Amino acid sequence: MSAAAVVDGPTAATPSAPRRPRLLAGLRSDRPVPLEKHLRLHGPRGQLDLIAEVEASGLRGRGGGGYPTGRKLQAVAAQRGRPVVVVNGTEAEPVSGKDKLLLRHLPHLVLDGAVAAAAAVGAREAIVVLDRHAATERAIIERAIETRSRRRLDGKVALRLAVSPGGFVSGEETAVVQLLNGRPAKPAFKPPLPFERGVGGAPTLVQNVETLAHVSLIGRHGARWFREIGTEDEPGSALMTVSGSVRRPGVYEIPYGTPLDSLVAEAGGWSSEPQAYLLGGYFGAWIPAARADGLLLSESSLRRQGASLGAGALVALPEHACGLVESARVARYLASESAGQCGPCVYGLDAIAGALEQLARPSRDGVPQPRLRRWLDQVQGRGACRHPDGTARFVDSALEAFSGELELHLRGRCSGRGQPVLPLGGYAR
Repeated sequence: MSAAAVVDGPTAATPSAPRRPRLLAGLRSDRPVPLEKHLRLHGPRGQLDLIAEVEASGLRGRGGGGYPTGRKLQAVAAQRGRPVVVVNGTEAEPVSGKDKLLLRHLPHLVLDGAVAAAAAVGAREAIVVLDRHAATERAIIERAIETRSRRRLDGKVALRLAVSPGGFVSGEETAVVQLLNGRPAKPAFKPPLPFERGVGGAPTLVQNVETLAHVSLIGRHGARWFREIGTEDEPGSALMTVSGSVRRPGVYEIPYGTPLDSLVAEAGGWSSEPQAYLLGGYFGAWIPAARADGLLLSESSLRRQGASLGAGALVALPEHACGLVESARVARYLASESAGQCGPCVYGLDAIAGALEQLARPSRDGVPQPRLRRWLDQVQGRGACRHPDGTARFVDSALEAFSGELELHLRGRCSGRGQPVLPLGGYAR
């Protein structure tokens, strides 16, 4: 797999033969793939029964939730009223850059998927929502929409762009719908759900960028083609943002079920031996390197380790970093990103972050672990949204993965050295 550097943005790495890239086919490192080349590469939009093909393909959402995409399409199409399609391009996960890469370099693949999904559910409008910091991606998508409009490529489906204020919770699908309805971009988990009544009160399909890129290809090639790679239960490919102690950090396309060691090898191998892997982003989980031997990048394999692919991110934590210090920084970041809608988030996450920060400072007077674990249990399932759950899962995995470091801290010592590793803002900014 070769890595192609992208100036001022996520790095793209596309597989070499014999595994032909799918989503990343035709990718260039210097500029977006123009519409003409995109159409030569993929052909016109498919004429298949999209909902049936997507359901048969087994495609699941690639934004972190993993909900079956075909089921979502069916649910929206079955509602009364004219639906709306929303392309969630906010990508608020700090260690993920895959969606931004697609928007920046393969915009027409994403827009094709949005238009195909809109036509399938009967929508006349597809709205692309981007983070306000994504200025380059915004300019590229604006130009792509203008080009398609001049060519009258999308039939009765109108594409438009909207901008999110940014922030970790603003990327959650109900927060995106709230934003488009003129309200603050905060999650709202009370019924009705978006597929029932979303943007402007209409049934709304919200899908992330990578998911719709897959939809575009399934519409052209069908479910059987999609299932040619991956596993029986988890078919297809996925994009992974790989960072940390690898020689070629970047975005890689892999079939589900790829061994973790193979992905690391494609990323150039280790730049320094890792002590642990963070899978799935900041709502994911740490896995000690000693437990990662033979690990496959599939939900079924990762579930046995208490992890998941989540937002499609893998961070190899270098040996010189302190896992407790890094996790405490992330816990404080997540606490600061609260939507401020409930006590478990406002007070619980602040207390959890404070306790982990205290444990991360080498001292014999650390917070008793039973108290911290009790707080982790108390916030789960009690929030107005899932932000407390994801944060608690991350912190709980850190306490387990770095138990040896924790014992060292309680004796007044720390093995960490050097600069912080994990970013607390957007990827590659």
